Amino acid sequence: MTAEIIGTSEGELGLRERKRIATRRAIQLAALELASERGFDHVTVDEISHAANVSPRTFFNYFPSKESAIIGELPELPDEASIERFIEAGPAEPILDGLGRLLIAAIETGDLDGGLDGSDAGDAASAKELHALRRTLLKGNPELFAQRMASMHKFEDALSAVVQRRLAHDDPDLAADEEAVHQRARLVTYVAFAGMRHAWSCWADHGGVEPLADRLRSSFAQLQALGGQLD
Repeated sequence: MTAEIIGTSEGELGLRERKRIATRRAIQLAALELASERGFDHVTVDEISHAANVSPRTFFNYFPSKESAIIGELPELPDEASIERFIEAGPAEPILDGLGRLLIAAIETGDLDGGLDGSDAGDAASAKELHALRRTLLKGNPELFAQRMASMHKFEDALSAVVQRRLAHDDPDLAADEEAVHQRARLVTYVAFAGMRHAWSCWADHGGVEPLADRLRSSFAQLQALGGQLD
């Protein structure tokens, strides 16, 4: 009986999650399609909600503004437990290995890839259309592109602060030089962002039909291999 109840609960949770993902994607697709047809400035939240077959209240449960629906999800740091594991891993763990896992944790706990696993042809087609529309709109609307880049810079600064904590934990002598540890943290963060940008670009080029975390693992593996060649 207990196993049956647990199985039912897990099934219901999976269904709710898929509905949540489908609603989020429908809102984004409606926003992108309307903005592409009419221009971003000539689209309202009410119109987007109507096209997505949701209420404005539901829209705001998912996105704070029409800009955010068009720009799409951006990475955020994972939970504090994941951050602490990264910081306390110590010098025995290559810092880029730890950063790769940290970024994967951020992706897997968020909605950056829309919860796609690549197993549904309809999902794949919808994702491909969504990413194509977003790319075109961002290229044609510098203000939206600037907002997306500003959000990415905020994430970059937050990640650099975490890297700085890791470096200080690993090397107390370096930690004594505030400027040196700050600059090294920036350098490490820039390298990690190069891996993330590569993963994101490859993922989007293929229509976003595979888990973004898998693409990120591949990019960081290539980054590590390249680092080995430079030793």
